[in-house]
Amino acid sequence: MERTVFGNILFYMGVVLIVTISIYPFYYAIITSFESGTALFKPNFFPESFSLENYKNVLSQRSFLRSFANSVFIAAVTVGFALLLAVTASYALARVTFRGRGLLLMTILGVSMFPQIAVLSGLYELINILGIYNKPWALVLSYTIFTLPFTVWVLTTFMRELPIEIEEAAIVDGATPWIVITKVFLPLLWPAMVTTGLLAFIGAWNEFLFALTFTISETERTVPVAIALLSGASSQEVPWGAIMAASVIVTIPLIILVLIFQRKIVAGLTAGGVKG
Repeated sequence: MERTVFGNILFYMGVVLIVTISIYPFYYAIITSFESGTALFKPNFFPESFSLENYKNVLSQRSFLRSFANSVFIAAVTVGFALLLAVTASYALARVTFRGRGLLLMTILGVSMFPQIAVLSGLYELINILGIYNKPWALVLSYTIFTLPFTVWVLTTFMRELPIEIEEAAIVDGATPWIVITKVFLPLLWPAMVTTGLLAFIGAWNEFLFALTFTISETERTVPVAIALLSGASSQEVPWGAIMAASVIVTIPLIILVLIFQRKIVAGLTAGGVKG
């Protein structure tokens, strides 16, 4: 009994420690966003002053609001394209038997192992050829390419766990493959689609390298680039308070999405973990 109590105490102490380490950077950004002056550089657990000036400065910049809207559009379109292609591809990889299916799936997974910098120059040339440099579609294309391997792999694994009898019954009733995907499998794939879609959205929302390389004008930037390029009155002045405020603002939508879809996320991550 004593060992059990002692073990529970250690377990909860470990949980508290992990949660504290994970949450403190974001908490520190929040309290710093309300401070100004020398208080910005004093590590503390509670703000020494409370002011909304940093948020007013950030939200008063039209370029930041435009960058925010760009990020919303690019991330949403990327998720839409990625899920559309991933659902159809996962159906073929999970349900259609053809030579080289396993090799193709491993190749798709292998593509995700390449670092962004390794394909940056080639992707830059492709975007120039297509004539979409400094346009949102350049980022949509690059983000979709890097998001597809993960979404295809997860949805293929999930689709393999669905009973084949459901598909056979639909085919007997005269359903085409497209009807099977949209009317039969799609409602069952929602947990996995929400999980992969949210992770794809977060990846596109936070991506910096491609956004910095493929956009040059202020009106086409995304929020990570806009935050990185925030500057003060002089080149040596860094507005840490405004940067923290901007970071908090762009993190809030992700937190809201996770809270809304948390049950679907858990179901999607644990799907296929138990067979029976």
